[in-house]
Amino acid sequence: MAELGGMIDLMTQTPMARLRRLWLDVHLWIGVGLMVLLIPLSVTGSVLVWHDQVDRLLYAERYAVSGPDAALPVEAYARAAETAFAGRAMLTQVRLPQERGDPVVAVGRMMGPAGPGGRPRTLNAWIDPPTARVLATGETAKGFTQIMHRAHGTLFIPEVGRKVVGWLGWAMFVSCATGLWLWWPRNGAFLKALRWRRGPSTMFNLHHMLGFWICLPLAVLSLTGVYISFPQTSRALFGIEQPAPRPGGPAGPGGRFAPPIEAPNLTLAQAVAAARAEAPGAPVISVSTPTKGKEPAWRVQVKAPGAKEPRTVQVVDATGRVKAARGGPGGSPEGGPDPLSRWMRKIHDGAGMGIVWQTIIFVGGIAPAVLGVTGVVMWLRRRARRIAMQRRIAEA
Repeated sequence: MAELGGMIDLMTQTPMARLRRLWLDVHLWIGVGLMVLLIPLSVTGSVLVWHDQVDRLLYAERYAVSGPDAALPVEAYARAAETAFAGRAMLTQVRLPQERGDPVVAVGRMMGPAGPGGRPRTLNAWIDPPTARVLATGETAKGFTQIMHRAHGTLFIPEVGRKVVGWLGWAMFVSCATGLWLWWPRNGAFLKALRWRRGPSTMFNLHHMLGFWICLPLAVLSLTGVYISFPQTSRALFGIEQPAPRPGGPAGPGGRFAPPIEAPNLTLAQAVAAARAEAPGAPVISVSTPTKGKEPAWRVQVKAPGAKEPRTVQVVDATGRVKAARGGPGGSPEGGPDPLSRWMRKIHDGAGMGIVWQTIIFVGGIAPAVLGVTGVVMWLRRRARRIAMQRRIAEA
């Protein structure tokens, strides 16, 4: 009798009511079925908005600098780092501070097996700018914020984790779209729909109010996350040229994770001097040692006063010749991301976007947890009411 009544009720529904029921089911099953994955993905994103602040709180010794001025030559910091590494790692980069209170950071490639995802393990040294005294050393992959990065980027799923995160981004976007459609008042009373009390339950009102106000920012974060997770497909969709593949694969000669050459022809000081001659008056931001490949070169990042982006000067190790940097301003081994990719990541991470957008991202990361819990409670209450009604119909 109950099943017959349900079938009759479904047949008598209008097309709009049936469509609403479909979107409600889609919205429900995304929230309930994927909540165990969406919540950690979102919460880790909230934590990473304050990446630098969390690092300073957890690892205060790394930032205990005696002053802001890096007045010593770059090679002084390189020597201090190599002494601190004590043969555990080979120096690959020295980064000078860009903000007051930042230390000099030296990066070394550790010996032994690779880390998660085939990436080389790295050992960092944090160095006092005025004195070149090593403040601390540590393997960055084991730090809290790096663990949060891996959780947010791959959910610790080997090989396909990034793609899983991308599809979860699509699911979150569909949830935002269906949630907005379900929230929209059917009687056209938009302003009345913004009131807190749209139903008798606090859970119901909280779900609808929070869901509406965070819907659009959460949709933006979802789509930018999809772009980052599927970079090749995204570039093809927007007609952006794909970066040229590097010979030997990511870890091979010339690849993204190519190892540094063991005995460079030039010293670090000579490479820096060649770069400064090419860009006089531009302060050095970082120096990367040459890696194995067709034409190993030092990469010296400089930033002229008033320039928006840094410039990378490549100095060929074998000859000392300066050549044009590949790719964008970042001067990464892969040529740097395209401008659209940089904007997508900037919007998604909130880096340099101001406190207002960073706060919105933070709330956007917490919101799915609140919406998931309130949605499940609403679903359980609705299910309990339906079962009770069916029981009364059966007993009648």
